[in-house]
Amino acid sequence: MARLFWMTLAVLLLASSALPAQAATSRAKQRKLTDTQMLFSKAMRWGDFEQAWGVVDPKVREQRPLSALQLSRYQQVQVSGYSEIGSLGGADGVVVRLMEMRVVNRNTMAERTLRIRERWRWDDAAGQWWLLDGLPDPWQGQ
Repeated sequence: MARLFWMTLAVLLLASSALPAQAATSRAKQRKLTDTQMLFSKAMRWGDFEQAWGVVDPKVREQRPLSALQLSRYQQVQVSGYSEIGSLGGADGVVVRLMEMRVVNRNTMAERTLRIRERWRWDDAAGQWWLLDGLPDPWQGQ
């Protein structure tokens, strides 16, 4: 009976010691997500679309490469705001972040406000969060 008690206690101690390591990994992933999203938001606010493109999932970049023409279209707008409205985690590990993007057309000087939905996924192999949707489309609805 005493042997069963000590074996059970040993199993419980081993299981509980794994929890802090898992929590630390989760915190590190969350911190990496925050840092990556901040880098992306900063690049968008400053109109550095090439840097923002580097955060897009490599599979998406391969399937839908950003041409020089598309990049030049981004130069026609000035981003006047890029701010988070909210965020939520999905069951499949994808994090969804809702954003408000304000852009000014450099030709007409008209400002538009857009709602953007970003989907972020964690890549274990790269140790990186990737944006699944590509760059926001400042011309959506036009």
